[in-house]
Amino acid sequence: MLCISLDDEHDIGVFTPHGQLSAADFVAAVRIIDPYIERRGPLKGLMIATRHFPGWDSFAALSAHLRFARDHHKQIGRIALVTDSPMAMLGEHLAAHFISAEIKAFKYDQIEQARAWLRETH
Repeated sequence: MLCISLDDEHDIGVFTPHGQLSAADFVAAVRIIDPYIERRGPLKGLMIATRHFPGWDSFAALSAHLRFARDHHKQIGRIALVTDSPMAMLGEHLAAHFISAEIKAFKYDQIEQARAWLRETH
């Protein structure tokens, strides 16, 4: 399950995975994020916060994740990967080649530093 919240004051989305990600999680994300972007414009930032990356429950879920990234990366200024998973460093460097948003990895106990970084003007 993917919990999705929006910080209206700072135009920041927060994704918090609980268990493996499913294709339905990304359908839900689109239903929440797209109307917000239509009303308010691009997100200043997106935080993905999980102590350990849970992975995907299927190839369809991975495909939905990649599709979400492809369709939204130009509508998000910065992405903070907040996790203790070694996948974060790989994700930070790999995604930088395909995503226009600025990406930065933080350790899970640095969640407040990640929020501050997302709020900075860039």
